[in-house]
Amino acid sequence: MPTWAIILLTALVTYILSVVIRWFMPREKRIAHDIAHLYGVHDEQFTRALGTLLPPAILQGNRITPLYNGREIFPAMLNAIRLAEKTITFETFIYWSGQTGLRFAETLAERAIKGVRTHVLLDWIGSKKMDASYLKIMEDAGVQVERYHKPRPMNFPSLNQRTHRKILVVDGKLGFTGGVGIADEWEGNAEDPDHWRDSHFQLQGPAVGQLQAAFMDNWTKTHASVLHGDDYFPRLEPAGDSPAQVFESSPASGSESVRLMYLLAIAAAEKSILIATAYFVPDELSIRFMVAARKRGVAIDIIVPGKHIDEKTVRRASRSRWGDLLEAGVRIFEYQPTMYHTKLMVVDELFVSVGSSNFDSRSFRLNDEVNLNVMDHAVAAEQVRQFDADRQRAKQITFQQWQNRPLREKFIEQLASLIGSQL
Repeated sequence: MPTWAIILLTALVTYILSVVIRWFMPREKRIAHDIAHLYGVHDEQFTRALGTLLPPAILQGNRITPLYNGREIFPAMLNAIRLAEKTITFETFIYWSGQTGLRFAETLAERAIKGVRTHVLLDWIGSKKMDASYLKIMEDAGVQVERYHKPRPMNFPSLNQRTHRKILVVDGKLGFTGGVGIADEWEGNAEDPDHWRDSHFQLQGPAVGQLQAAFMDNWTKTHASVLHGDDYFPRLEPAGDSPAQVFESSPASGSESVRLMYLLAIAAAEKSILIATAYFVPDELSIRFMVAARKRGVAIDIIVPGKHIDEKTVRRASRSRWGDLLEAGVRIFEYQPTMYHTKLMVVDELFVSVGSSNFDSRSFRLNDEVNLNVMDHAVAAEQVRQFDADRQRAKQITFQQWQNRPLREKFIEQLASLIGSQL
């Protein structure tokens, strides 16, 4: 083999190995030790911890309006877009072909034609199923559209790091975030397997500025421009009574933020923890924290998808890790009617966390995420009510049922668990 060919082959192998290592290895050290139970979520110290360990600060004077399923979510978002006067910033992971995707493209285009500065950031992987004509509709109308982590020869490892954020901000004053994607699967009211169950949240008040900043974080990385001024960051007056914060996480800066938030909340729990998540693949430390909470007498209920899940491997990996939780008395329920895509945590009927983050390593370490944290009894009570309604449509899995599942099923689940860090 000629010398030049050996050099070329060596360079190619070295590059491939470096890509593989960067793809699978975490960029930062992970929290590996217990967080002591020093205070509850009702204690001021918990609020201070959230505002300092997970900046930005918790802000007073917000109004949070929950929206359930596409029947409520999409009309509220589209109406907000139609009423935009100055600016629209929109970031999402899933954007697929279908009537929903077309409707959003046309509505965004209409506002851009009217002179509203409209900026759309789509994850490259998450929008692969999007009809190219939707992009043309928006771009021809003057919408600035960017694709997040579009593959480039020297940046291939970034394909494994996606923006999973769901952000819509209109005129810098009205925000939306939660779990919903732009696709027909989210239409309707979770009435059958073709219509998914999800929650989204409308936000008004000072925390909208934090949600806007989360959008700007990835817009600056992608478009390399800074959007600022009163049209994007206006003065925000109090709009309600809820203390809230919007915090972002990403592999490049603070990838452990979401995991730290969950661990802090679990460590502070004194009475109850409710978790609703589309993908539940807890690591050993998270399991240990929940078992410790159970020993303190904390009731823990978790709702996850059942057979109607879009990622079968995730469900298998999840089930392989339930043993210690079920044995400790954690109650796990599988939602029956359709895909369960909700992301929610409620602790002691006061602390509420919603947004884009799932309870898995991909959300904790690999994805760009955004969460809305709220300290409000009224908001918590509404989410407890909705959680109870979802639980009524779910099937509880007991420890005995989990133990008695077929050997073949156990084997497949253990294999799936081996790639849990990528799920």
